[in-house]
Amino acid sequence: MTLYLNNLGLLCAAGNSRAEILKRLLAGERSGLIETDQFSIGRKIFVGRIDCELPQVDQNFSYYNCRNNQLLLAALSQISGTVNKMINKFGTNRIGVVLGTSTSGVRSTESALAYQAKNAILPDQFHYKQQQMGAGADFLAAYLGINGPAYTISTACSSSGKAFASARRLINLGICEAVIVGGADSLCSLTVNGFAALESLSTGLCKPFGSHRDGINIGEAASLFVLSKEPGPVKLQGIGATSDAYHFSAPDPEGNAVIRAMQIALHEADKTPEQIDYLNLHGTATVLNDAMESKAVNTVFGTQLAASSSKGMTGHALGAAAALELGFCWLLLTHQNEQGALIPNINGDEPDTELPPLNLVENNQKLGRRLTTCQSNSFAFGGNNISIVIARA
Repeated sequence: MTLYLNNLGLLCAAGNSRAEILKRLLAGERSGLIETDQFSIGRKIFVGRIDCELPQVDQNFSYYNCRNNQLLLAALSQISGTVNKMINKFGTNRIGVVLGTSTSGVRSTESALAYQAKNAILPDQFHYKQQQMGAGADFLAAYLGINGPAYTISTACSSSGKAFASARRLINLGICEAVIVGGADSLCSLTVNGFAALESLSTGLCKPFGSHRDGINIGEAASLFVLSKEPGPVKLQGIGATSDAYHFSAPDPEGNAVIRAMQIALHEADKTPEQIDYLNLHGTATVLNDAMESKAVNTVFGTQLAASSSKGMTGHALGAAAALELGFCWLLLTHQNEQGALIPNINGDEPDTELPPLNLVENNQKLGRRLTTCQSNSFAFGGNNISIVIARA
């Protein structure tokens, strides 16, 4: 069964609309990464922060009033026409919502606890639902009046990628006709300080695959697709999911499960490695992850495939990263991109020559023709790996 990605709503540190985001990505623009100590008092770090006025959550949904759900509302507003058409055609019982997140509304809890520390009571507007992992899916379903399955997957940095596998299953099993699928993650002190404790934060701007890479910049994002059997501009062709459980936080240096994930995605898509035009790398800019991914990608694709990490311009959006970066691939495929402009691997550093060689995209590099097929990788704590292939319809 052929499934299509009918539409996309997207915002991140690189911009608040699809056109703005693609323009800044292709230009190698990284001004969305800003230095602040808002989330790490006394220690300034770079984060990828969304800079726009977000829609307000209606009072009727005050239980869900948090920044994470505001990000989802902003992404939803970009695809509301397509969503409404699906609801009108199939009915509210046949539409699902599957999201990925790592933080949900944790920032609201942090603010509420700070208020409680000063005033001995929690603020009136606070409710625990704001930080529940499932809050985003629950909120969108309630907001849209959808009665189909609505749930959230939280497998750290592969969360929103795993959501696509789940959404596809709901349609293939005949449970849903269409699914709103993607993810959102918002900045908060919990994740910033957690990654600091793991010594995984960069001391400056992150340097994916750079010789002086020293960690990640955390970012925030929301990315929502409409997935259905209705013909659309992009086909969902293959998903490879593996779990190796090598270590709680470190990747398996051999990358065997990552290799399998990429190969499964290619097999499902009925594609050879040579038929992929561009690969969006997980590329966190940590020493171990980039070393593992370089080895795995080199094993599967050799040195010919154009590849890059976009995190040097957006930061690492954690649970939303997979849907965000699949969104970048969707933009490359749907944009009037006749010369095949590619997203560069921006790191402000020299390449690490000790890594297995990859064809890392340079500024202004082009394929020379329109892209037809892209692949995107996302890996997570505990060895939760996902690789997705999409193609222009």
